[in-house]
Amino acid sequence: MRYLNETDFEQANVFGKGEANVNFAQYFIGESFLNSLTDPGQCPLMISNVTFEPGCRNNWHIHHAAKGGGQILLCTAGEGWYQEEGKDPISLEPGSVIYIPAGVKHWHGAKKDSWFSHIAFEAPGEDTSNEWCEPVTDDEYGNLE
Repeated sequence: MRYLNETDFEQANVFGKGEANVNFAQYFIGESFLNSLTDPGQCPLMISNVTFEPGCRNNWHIHHAAKGGGQILLCTAGEGWYQEEGKDPISLEPGSVIYIPAGVKHWHGAKKDSWFSHIAFEAPGEDTSNEWCEPVTDDEYGNLE
C-alpha cells in the first residue's frame, strides 16, 4: 500500500521511523531515517529499520566481504524499489524479502509517491565493508513505474 501521508504511514510502520539518518545522509537523495533495532555491542547482527520519504533512495553501493557478508531487506511498510546493476528494478511492498550477496552493486529506496520502510540485516562475514558509489540519477529513477 502506498502512503503519501506521513501520519497514515507512521501507523503502518510498526518498527518506527527513528531519527534522521544524518551519518549516511551524503549517500542518499532525499531524507531517510534510521531506527537501530539491535545494539552492535550486544548483538552479533546489525538490524535496523530504515525509512525513506517519498522519492528518497540511496546511492549505488556494494557490500564487500572476504567470506559471507551481504545484506537482507525485509520490507515492512509502504512501497519501494530495489535494483541490481544490469538488472530490471524490483517493486517492493510489505512482505517482500531481498537477499543481496556480497559484491553485488545495487540501490534501494522509496517509490516517488510513497513512504517506505524496510528492516536491513547486515549478514555476518569476514573482512566486511561497504563501498558507496554514484547516486541513482533522476533520469534512472524518474523512469521507474
